[in-house]
Amino acid sequence: MKITLGRIMVLAATLAALPAFAAEQIKVVERPVGETTVDLGAKGDSIGDLLVFARITLLDLVGLVLRIYLFAMLLYWLTSFVSPSGYAPGVRLLAQLCEPILKRVRRIIPPIGQIDFSFLWVSIAIGALLVLLR
Repeated sequence: MKITLGRIMVLAATLAALPAFAAEQIKVVERPVGETTVDLGAKGDSIGDLLVFARITLLDLVGLVLRIYLFAMLLYWLTSFVSPSGYAPGVRLLAQLCEPILKRVRRIIPPIGQIDFSFLWVSIAIGALLVLLR
């Protein structure tokens, strides 16, 4: 199953809508400051709180996936020194996870001699994305 932007958006919409199904009633509350909020049931959760929750949950999920992928890249890089042929099932799994991205980077930045810098550039890109997600 591929993780696409559409599936992530569906997950975010589902996370935002789940508490609304559990609420007994939805009521609009006028506050004295002039702002209007929507309260869901007896809990008093507003739609704004749910959207903030969904946003934080989605960002945490994306950050977790990026950290796991970075760890898989590190393991794949280390196993490339130990067993370059990669006949072990774990190494094949890591190759299936990492090689699609590494091939794209290798097309842009080819290896210099016997040194492959694609791991470095992908790691830097993932690190930059993790910093931006904070």
